[in-house]
Amino acid sequence: MNRYIALYGRQSLYKEDSISVETQIEYSKYEAHGEPYKVYIDKGYSGKDINRPGFEEMLADLEKGFISRVIVYKLDRISRSILDFSNMMEIFQKHSVEFISTTEKFDTSTPIGRAMLNICIVFAQLERETIQKRIADAYYARSKKGFYMGGRVPYGFGLEKVKIDGINTSKYVPIPEEIEHLELLFSKYSESSASLGDIIRFFRDNNINNFRGVPWSTARLSEIMRNPVYVKADAEVYNFYKSQGTNIINPIEDFTGSNACYLYKGASSETSKFNNLADKDLVLAPHEGVISSKVWLKCRRKCLNNKQSTKPFKAKNSWLVGKVKCGKCGYALTVAKANTKWGRYFVCSNRLNMKTCEGVGKTIYADILEQYMLAAIKKKLKEFNELTADDELGTNPKLNEEKIQLSRLEDEIEQLLNKVGCANETLMKYINEKIEVLDAERAELKKEIYKLSSAANDNNFIVVKNHVDKWSDLTFSDRQAVVDALISIIYITGDQIDITWKI
Repeated sequence: MNRYIALYGRQSLYKEDSISVETQIEYSKYEAHGEPYKVYIDKGYSGKDINRPGFEEMLADLEKGFISRVIVYKLDRISRSILDFSNMMEIFQKHSVEFISTTEKFDTSTPIGRAMLNICIVFAQLERETIQKRIADAYYARSKKGFYMGGRVPYGFGLEKVKIDGINTSKYVPIPEEIEHLELLFSKYSESSASLGDIIRFFRDNNINNFRGVPWSTARLSEIMRNPVYVKADAEVYNFYKSQGTNIINPIEDFTGSNACYLYKGASSETSKFNNLADKDLVLAPHEGVISSKVWLKCRRKCLNNKQSTKPFKAKNSWLVGKVKCGKCGYALTVAKANTKWGRYFVCSNRLNMKTCEGVGKTIYADILEQYMLAAIKKKLKEFNELTADDELGTNPKLNEEKIQLSRLEDEIEQLLNKVGCANETLMKYINEKIEVLDAERAELKKEIYKLSSAANDNNFIVVKNHVDKWSDLTFSDRQAVVDALISIIYITGDQIDITWKI
C-alpha cells in the first residue's frame, strides 16, 4: 500500500499578526520534498484538545495505515496539551508514523527528537495556563469594580452601554412591564403562606403566561429571588451576606439602600451554586435596585434551607455572645468547640487564659443555654399585652446609618473576642473593659434603632414578640438584635442563671 505524508494546519481565530493555515501548509510542503501528501486543516479550533474535524480525519487515515509522516508548521498547531500529545505520540509510534515540526526542526525518528518535543510541549502547556491565569485575574479585577461581566440578562432588565472609570461596559436598565411582574412575584412570595406553586398558578390565572417565551417554573422563580440584582442593598443586605460567609467587596458605608448587587462565584469558592454563599463575591452594581431590602430578604431567606439560613456561619458563634458573663469573676463567657454531639460550649475567658478563675462550675453547652434563653424570652414577653414587630428596619437613611454603626461595633467586639485565646492578664483586662464599653454603646444604639423604627411605624413602644414567634426563620444577626433589645446581661454560676432585663 502506497503511503503519503499528512500536512496539518490549524488556526484558532483570525488575527492580523497570526500565521494563516495556508502559509503553514506552504512551509510544510517544503519539508515533504516532493513526496505525495494530503492536506488536513482546522480553522477556528483551539489546540487545547483534539476535538477537531480535520485532526480527527487525519487520525482516522493514520490508523488505516495511509500516512507515513505528519508534518506541521509548529508544535502547538497540533496540540497544546502534554497529555494529548503523549497519547498522540503513542499512536504515531504504534503505526510507525514519523512526526516533524518545520519550525522547531524536530524529528521523532530519533531519541533526541522525541525528548526535545516533550520538553517543548511542556512549555507550550505552561504558556497556555499562564494566559488562562491572566484572563481569570482580569475577570475578577473587573468584576470587583462592578463591571457587567456578560451572561444572560436577568428578567426585568435590558442592557445599556455606559462608561465606568473610563472603561466601556454595560449596565442593567429596567423594563417596566417585567418590573411589575417582579414586584408582584416578590410581594406574593414574601407572604409566609405563599409557595412557588401558588405564584405560578396565580400568574397563570391572571394571564401572566411566560418568562420571555418560556413557561414559568419553580426553578426559574427561585433563581430570580436568589439574585441580588433586584434588591435595594442596605445594611441589612450587607449583614445577611456577611452572616453567610460571602466576600463583600464594598464597605458597609456604600450600602445606602439604592444600588443593587452582583454576585459572582469568587476566586476561592468551591462551588458555583448560589444556595451556598460562602466565599462568593458580592459587589455593588451600577444600576438601582427595584425591590425593597425588607421584602427581598424575606423571600431570600425562604429560598434558603432553614438549617443553613439560621445556622451561624462560624462554628464558635452564639447569639448570646457578649451577654453572658461568669458569675464568679465577671469576665465574658466565650464559645469553644468540642468534638462531641453538643459541639459548642461556653467557657469563662478568665479561666481559659489566666487560670485565675475556677469557672462557672459545670459545662454550659451553647445549644442547651440558647434553648433555655429562648424559653425565658417567650415567658417574659407574655407579660405584655400590646406587642408588634419591627418590620421596617432599614427603610430610611437614618435607620440605615444606625445599622451601619451597629455593624462596626459588632465587628470590633468580634475582633476583641478573637484575641482572647492568646491574651495575657493585662491584655485580658483591657479586652474585658473594652467589650463592656462597646456592649453598652451597642445597647444604646439598639435603643435608638428601635426608637426610630417606632416613629416610622407610628407606635409608641415596640417589642419583638412576632420576631420570637418566627425564631426558626431569623438570621443570626436578627437573633442578636432581639437579645440586645431585651437583655442587659446574663450571669451564670453553676445551675444559677441571673438575667437582667431591659423591659
